[in-house]
Amino acid sequence: MKRQTYREEAIQKLKEYVKPGDTIHTILRHVTKSGMTRYIEPLVFVEGRPVYITYWANEVLGWGGSSKHEGVKVGGCGMDMGFHLVYSLSRALYSEAGYECLNDAEGNGKCPSNYHVNSRPYDGTNKGEPVHHDGYAIKHRWL
Repeated sequence: MKRQTYREEAIQKLKEYVKPGDTIHTILRHVTKSGMTRYIEPLVFVEGRPVYITYWANEVLGWGGSSKHEGVKVGGCGMDMGFHLVYSLSRALYSEAGYECLNDAEGNGKCPSNYHVNSRPYDGTNKGEPVHHDGYAIKHRWL
């Protein structure tokens, strides 16, 4: 029960710092000799200053960390693991309740949802789905 409480608090804290359409930056801190595990540190910029969100990301995802290496422990290879980390955080934060489409009435804007790429084209009568339930609410960028 305690673990769930920490997770819920971490989700609320992350939602204070990260809104749909924002970018989480990642820094690769360590790769194991086998190449199968990475320690990636996520951060956001608030008023031009970096805010490291590793602790909260670990609480939300439960992937673990290390006292020796900073960052979230991300296992696997063969894809962009920084993107995987941010996508997973985005799913944990915004997929259940969803997030409002960030496009304007004409369908223009910077909504990161894959709905705009993978679903029916914009027909001029609406801006698409009013609420998205995917993992693309948050953008990713490596530092």
